[in-house]
Amino acid sequence: MKKLVLSLAILSATFVLAQKKEIANAVKAVDSGDLSTANSEISKAEGIFGDKTYLLEPSVLEQYYYAKGLSLIKAGKNIEGAEYLSKINSLSSAAIFTGKDAGKNKVYFVGKEAADKFGAGLSLKEEKYSPSLSEKVRSNVNALLQTASTEATKEYGNKNYDKAGEKFAETYYLLKAGGQDNKTYLYYSGIAYAQSTDSKSKGADILVSLIKDGYTGEETVYTAKNTKTGQVETLDKAAFDLYKKTKDYTDFKTEKTPSKQEELYEVAASLLFEQKRYDEAGKLAEEGLKKFPKNQSLSQTQSNSYFKSGKTDEFINNLKTKIASNPNDKESLYNLGVMLSKDPAKQAEAEATFKKLVDIDPKFPNAMNNLVFAILGEDEAAINQYRDLKKAGKIDEANKVLEQRRARFQKALPYAEKMYANDPNNKEVVTLLKGMYMTTQNTAKYNEFKAKEAAIK
Repeated sequence: MKKLVLSLAILSATFVLAQKKEIANAVKAVDSGDLSTANSEISKAEGIFGDKTYLLEPSVLEQYYYAKGLSLIKAGKNIEGAEYLSKINSLSSAAIFTGKDAGKNKVYFVGKEAADKFGAGLSLKEEKYSPSLSEKVRSNVNALLQTASTEATKEYGNKNYDKAGEKFAETYYLLKAGGQDNKTYLYYSGIAYAQSTDSKSKGADILVSLIKDGYTGEETVYTAKNTKTGQVETLDKAAFDLYKKTKDYTDFKTEKTPSKQEELYEVAASLLFEQKRYDEAGKLAEEGLKKFPKNQSLSQTQSNSYFKSGKTDEFINNLKTKIASNPNDKESLYNLGVMLSKDPAKQAEAEATFKKLVDIDPKFPNAMNNLVFAILGEDEAAINQYRDLKKAGKIDEANKVLEQRRARFQKALPYAEKMYANDPNNKEVVTLLKGMYMTTQNTAKYNEFKAKEAAIK
């Protein structure tokens, strides 16, 4: 048994040494431009640790990210490669949590989130790591960065939104690889994809990720006047602070750009809805409304998402909330009336809702028609009830049902007549009125509308 444990320990150490050797070889190969060897060595190393990069000590993990990222970039896969290279910066910005797993393997979790996810229950120590390849990364991405940024702006101006989205994303990851996490370029990417024909889902995913990361789009712009040229220049923070100590610049100013957060929620929620991701759209709209409660676009997306995902109660409650804050919200009144009409137990509430809408706007499309049918209720059920009672010999009860039905028709009649006044050549309205006059025993009107019905082709 002891021999078996010893063999496993030796095997584990061999794997660690192999990984270090193969990754080191990959770094040398990619630096010399030998992509074939670099990819071969990377594949060997990945075959050992798989997706468990936390088994690599930070210096080896940095070399892996470098070799993998650069090999992808040299193969023309700039975004994917830049994403790997940008991970090198996270090694310096995040804490490294070290310890041993159940198999006595040394583990290195980058960041608390990874430690909580994969290292739960382990005794971990927090450490820091300073990458050594950052300058080499910057020298490799600088030329690509300028090209990607220029192409992104050009493609966006030409309305080639798919290509613009790709190039803005490439710009973001190349910048991040060089040490600048400027999420504004990722925002530009999401907005570009949002306007494309085929990549709106990409746009939604990018914008949602920005919201989760707390991105607001607010930026501080630093400007100062160059005393030699007289021109106002935009500076970075370091230069701004430095030039304050010299006489080369004057008129130092800082300005904050407006937040894009509300727009982010609006566009992302709308895109999710458009992609039929109704649950996600509803949840994001709800989250956005907590921050921006008066945003009508988010409110509408939330309502529509509830309806499309079959969350009837949530949809109705949402409509009632909107009407409470704006009693003249005609669209919400209409939708609420429609939803209430689907429940026989809520016919009176549906009638009152449509009545309120008609009082606000008598010509709101279909509102008058829906009010008429809300008053009439389940007419076929009433007719069947009358027939059943009559067949059972319960004449008095049957006649009562008939009287109640006639009273409902009499109550609805003025609204149907208004519908006719608004659209006298509508055959469906004429036919409806003909039937209503017959039910209310108005023979003269019945004959009049029977003739009108025959005259309309």
